Amino acid sequence: MTDGDGINIQLSEADTKRLLIEPDLQSAGWTGLSMRMEVPISAGRIIRDGQRAKAEFADYVLYHKNSSANKPIAVIEAKKNSLVLGTGREQAIKYALKLDARFAYTSNGTGFTEIDVKTNAERSFGRGEFPTPDVLWSMFNDNLMPSDGLEKVIDEPLAIIDNKTPRYYQTIAINRTVEAIAKGQQRILLVMATGTGKTYTAAQICWKLWKTRQKKKILYLADRNILIGQTISNDFKPFKNVATKISNKKMDTSYELYFALYQQLSDTRRQSNDEDSFDVLETLKKSFKPSFFDLIIVDECHRGSARADSNWKKILTYFGSATQIGMTATPKETAKISNIDYFGEPLFTYSLKDGIDDGYLAPYRVVRVNLDRDLEGYRPEVGKLDIEGNEVPDEIYEKNDFDRKIIIDERTNLVAKRITDFLKATDRMAKTIVFCVDINHAERMAVALRELNKDKCAESSEYIVRVTGDNSESEALVDKFSDVDCPYPVICTTSDLMSTGVDCKTCKLIVLDNIFGENGMIKFKQIIGRGTRIREDHDKFTFTILDFRGASRLFADPAFDGEPTKVIVIPPEGPIPPTIIDGGGEGTPVVPLPPDRHLVKKIHVNGVEVAISNERVSFYDVNGKLVTESYTDYTKHKFLQKCATLDDFLQLWTDSEKREAIKEELAIEGVSLDELRAQVGIDNIDDFDLLCHVVFDQKPLTRSDRARNVRQKPYFEKYSEKAKRVLEILVDKYANGAIDDFDDMDCLKLPELQEEFGSPVNIVSLFGGKAGWLQATQDLQNAMYRRAY
Repeated sequence: MTDGDGINIQLSEADTKRLLIEPDLQSAGWTGLSMRMEVPISAGRIIRDGQRAKAEFADYVLYHKNSSANKPIAVIEAKKNSLVLGTGREQAIKYALKLDARFAYTSNGTGFTEIDVKTNAERSFGRGEFPTPDVLWSMFNDNLMPSDGLEKVIDEPLAIIDNKTPRYYQTIAINRTVEAIAKGQQRILLVMATGTGKTYTAAQICWKLWKTRQKKKILYLADRNILIGQTISNDFKPFKNVATKISNKKMDTSYELYFALYQQLSDTRRQSNDEDSFDVLETLKKSFKPSFFDLIIVDECHRGSARADSNWKKILTYFGSATQIGMTATPKETAKISNIDYFGEPLFTYSLKDGIDDGYLAPYRVVRVNLDRDLEGYRPEVGKLDIEGNEVPDEIYEKNDFDRKIIIDERTNLVAKRITDFLKATDRMAKTIVFCVDINHAERMAVALRELNKDKCAESSEYIVRVTGDNSESEALVDKFSDVDCPYPVICTTSDLMSTGVDCKTCKLIVLDNIFGENGMIKFKQIIGRGTRIREDHDKFTFTILDFRGASRLFADPAFDGEPTKVIVIPPEGPIPPTIIDGGGEGTPVVPLPPDRHLVKKIHVNGVEVAISNERVSFYDVNGKLVTESYTDYTKHKFLQKCATLDDFLQLWTDSEKREAIKEELAIEGVSLDELRAQVGIDNIDDFDLLCHVVFDQKPLTRSDRARNVRQKPYFEKYSEKAKRVLEILVDKYANGAIDDFDDMDCLKLPELQEEFGSPVNIVSLFGGKAGWLQATQDLQNAMYRRAY
């Protein structure tokens, strides 16, 4: 852009967009909802509680037609006019691929560079030449006009559901699915990690197909009553006048959306004459002809599997002419049985790693607790009797035998004590799910936990509850546990009931004391999903997995989330005191446990010494791996990739912007300086000396050392007495650990400064204005670190 004399005027990026790019797009016909600005892509990966990496936004996204149908065609990355045309190319391509848009554009206001991400064709053109909406849509479809049905389903606006705006990956899943169905595809598989909104996505798919009459009769299959209840009352609210739940009676065929359970109810429920106890398939056959439904959605389709004799497979076979969609977080059930074999390769996949990277799912850390009995096995001494007085068979009982073949009371109590100790050290009101081997184990664990938490149980009888299939109150308890505004229950012990589908938005601790067999990946992945929700308004950003059975080995399985995870072990902070449950001697009492009510008779013993052998802590790093080295070694390794020498580090650290960039990059890599300081165990050192010590093996100087050194320098002599006094107060506050960065403008708000010198304006005036103040504090920062050692 030039002025009246032909001199180039350098504009900011915002002015370049406002004065050059937007008028050009508008003149080409991109107006209203067809051109949206600052479209969110990622929320910013959570780097520690309450803090995120920078969120990602596309400067402009161009959509098909001026509607809320949400069909992105192109992404435009804008740069200020002083940069060359084509700057931001990689970023534009990245965003276009993420949004499933075909075209990526960059512009500096003088013209545009266009990249077709489908063909990799690239061209540049000037202002006034941007394609119109019709031209770009024709290019999007390779100049082949879609059919009327396809056009209608693409153009149909999304349903308004609690004023939610679909996230970019949900939009992709919705668009790909409805377009594939409009083109005639009959079987579709969508793979979306737990907590990423599968049900919301399904509701929008149904809405677009139903509103355009592509599909008129829809059957939604789930495996739990609680899932159907949540689904009808939440994401499927727009269908409330045309939706019903299948019950044990002849159904009214006038409805258009039907919900049904595909899992057989448990024997105990069938024997109870519960009105919901019925054969779903027989009810469907009795009420509907095979051609009645033209769309069927199987939620959590991993649960029934694609076996020929599974419940939902029988239903899908009966309604074989219907389009069928499977939705799951785990498409492969076993090496031999895969839902991919039935539905085909996933039409769209959004993994746990994707969700964590985008900041839509909570990252986690794993505390692996190794018990000596689990590591060494248990062989009873000669003549050892069980609690009924019978001699215990002489054999070696391994980790997977405990609570399945043999019960050791001391082991149960030790696990309960470690859970309790963890909550006492963190947050005793943190929502916790304890996954046990079976119903009996869940009951015994609840008893042991109540014994150790009598104070909390006195406050509420629902502080600790058992949530299992044989408990008639379980559904109500799960509802309360999932309610973000309901404080109780806090701890739920369960075996399988809460492993899937339950929307536990504030769960902060998942305890694994169950057994995952050869084909346990499905269950493991679903259990991990119980903690992945984020609720910032309830301080839920991350969660912890407390693993007593070595289940964290499954993170290394390619089936978990792509390539194998390199399991990293981080030593705990300091030695772990031996915790021994010795059968009733001094120390922690052994809780008398209820008799085994499992169908298979188990050996039940007590008086066995059990101790924690060791603990290892792992955390989820920026690459989706569990970090395996010590925390200090990991920090050193990551830091040296960014800054190779101590001199380089010193130069970076004395620049406020670069200093903050270092901290943010470390945080993104999973390094918390507070946690690193706790591991090092040296008090009164600042972040600079902490990193010098860990990364460059330097003996750290304390804050007091650095403050004393800077006072001995002639640095202060050039300032007036009042200005010198201001700087001396800053140094004192640094020495006491109250501040870290002198060039932080918040320093002007220190009570000590305002009490003695007045407002920030008065303080700044002592240095000749803001520029003088910033220079003085920058000089002080340099003086503090000029001679590092």
